[in-house]
Formats: sequence, C-alpha cells, structure tokens
Amino acid sequence: MKEIKIDNNSSGKRLDKFLGGYFSECSMGFLFKMLRKKNITLNGKKATGKELLNNGDTISVFFSDDTFYKFANKHVSSDETANNTSEYIKAYERFGKLDIVYEDENILLLNKPVGILSQKAEVKDVSINEWLIGYLLKEEVISPENLGTFRPSVCNRLDRNTSGLLICSKSLVGARKMAEVLKDRSLHKYYKTIVVGRISEDSHLSGYLYKDKKTNKVTLFDKIPDKNAVNSADYSPIETSFKVLSHGAFSYDGKQQELTELEVLLHTGKTHQIRAHLSSTGHPIIGDGKYGKEAINNSLRNKFGLKFQLLHSYKLVFPKIEGELSYLSDKVFEANLPEQFNNIERSCF
Repeated sequence: MKEIKIDNNSSGKRLDKFLGGYFSECSMGFLFKMLRKKNITLNGKKATGKELLNNGDTISVFFSDDTFYKFANKHVSSDETANNTSEYIKAYERFGKLDIVYEDENILLLNKPVGILSQKAEVKDVSINEWLIGYLLKEEVISPENLGTFRPSVCNRLDRNTSGLLICSKSLVGARKMAEVLKDRSLHKYYKTIVVGRISEDSHLSGYLYKDKKTNKVTLFDKIPDKNAVNSADYSPIETSFKVLSHGAFSYDGKQQELTELEVLLHTGKTHQIRAHLSSTGHPIIGDGKYGKEAINNSLRNKFGLKFQLLHSYKLVFPKIEGELSYLSDKVFEANLPEQFNNIERSCF
C-alpha cells in the first residue's frame, strides 16, 4: 500500500481528475473499478471519485509496487531520484545560480541571461523550465514526488537572445493567477532597447503580424491582405508602445550614427513583435541579425562584441490582484541590465 498526501497544488481538484493525472498510464474505467473495490480510498473511506480534495487529505492505494509504478505518470516512477530528475539537476548545474529578482511560495521572477531558452523548442534542448525545477529540488523547496502532481514552469516567454524578467510558477495557484493576468494583459511588461537612428517622439504602433514558420521570421502589415487570397487567421493583431529615453551616437564608416534608447511597453505578446515592429518604422534594434542592418551590426559587433539584438525585459508592473496573491497588487519589479547593455550606454549616451 502507498499513500499520496494532498498539498495546496492539488487542493480543490476532484478525486477522479487527480487520479487520472497521477495514474496517466491506465484507463479511468480501471480507476473507478479500484474505487468501487476500495483498492483506492480517501482518508481511509470508500470514495466515488466526485469528492473535492483538501490540503492534508490522504489517498491510500492498495496496488503492488509493480502495478503502482506501471500506471503512474513518468514523474512518479520508482527510480525518480536516480533518473527522472537528473535532467533538472544537470540544467541547474549547467546554468548555475541565476539572478533571482523575487521569490515567494507561489512565483519566482528571474533575470534571464542572453543565450538561454525560456522553454524547450526540441527534446534535446535545455531551458529555464528545467533549470527552475532543478533549482527547487536543490533548495529542497519541492521533492521529486511533488512532480507527480504539479510541475513548476515558466509562465511567459522571451526569445533565446532577449534577456530579462521571466515569470515562473512554483504552485498551482501561482500558475493560474499568472496565466490570468498575462491573458487579460493587465500585467504590464516593459523593455529597454537601443535602436538605429533618431526617434524624437513617443509612439503607439498597431498592425498585423504574419509568421513564416519555415524561416521563423515575421512580417508586419497595416491591415490584413486580401482575405480571399490568404487565411486571415494567420494574421495576429499587435500593439506596441514606446517612450524615448535618450539619444546617443557611435562612429560608423567615418560618420556619427545616431541611436535612440527606448522604453517599450508590450500590449500583445507575439513572436519577434518588438523587433519586427521597430524595424518596420526604419529603426531596427541594434545587433538584430534578423530584422536589423547588417553593416551597422558588424560595426557594433567589432566595437562592443554585440552578437544579438539588444533587448532587455526590465520591468513588470502587476495589476490589482484579488485572492491568494493579493500581496502582489501594484508591485513593480525591475531586473538589472546586462553588463554589455551598460557598456554600450556608457560609451554611446
């Protein structure tokens, strides 16, 4: 017999839904049969599966070890510590102790460095998702067994070579609330960047974004092209605002190339939105090999070692939040700029 202790991450779930996720390798019909035969009980009593779970409840499972691990999801295997968590521990050891801006029992805000994926694109990738679980395991915030019912994860995404604030959930309530404020756009995400040329006025940009999946490049349009010729669902409405912070310049081909530092507010969050939107105005982000100006980028690479777009998610402003995460209401969090960004600021502004 094995016992499963219910924590806050599973509190409020129906017993049958919980069992279906925990024992993902067998049918619901089998699980209901085990409930009827009292091979699965809740707090020592027969259950129907319709019961709502509470923190501290105990589910007793009268299976053999072989049957238990055969039907349990991959995060509840008997060799969990030796095998299934090794990926997370290796990710933590690979990236080390990253810059944590804020952490509580429900969320963690991380200042992601350039060059690390937020989430896996392919099976072989290593991302912040794996690092997060490795960090929580190392710090003994969670145990391997906890991963059978809830896995902490990244809530928002940044491009591999965009640095800055990532929101990570540590609990189910954290994951749900962060998904809510990201979806309704009440959480405001601000970026800092430097673009080519001189921009004199603040602006609000809108349009439609089309992504070419083969090239992983997006194209912007003022309006959706002829609906008879394209699938309009492939064109996403986007909005971007920016505020001019300062003006600078650097020597380029014997002349002074003007630069503008911007604070960008992302109203919608689509692939490469900020990069493509600014490029469409004639002011690409410096270092951007996909949407920028090659000759200028080469000069910046030689002078500052800048190999990627200089774009940093530096500030999050939380909205008024009701319920368990109300303590985050109206909170503002900022992430330090990467040293390379600071070097360019000092030299050019």
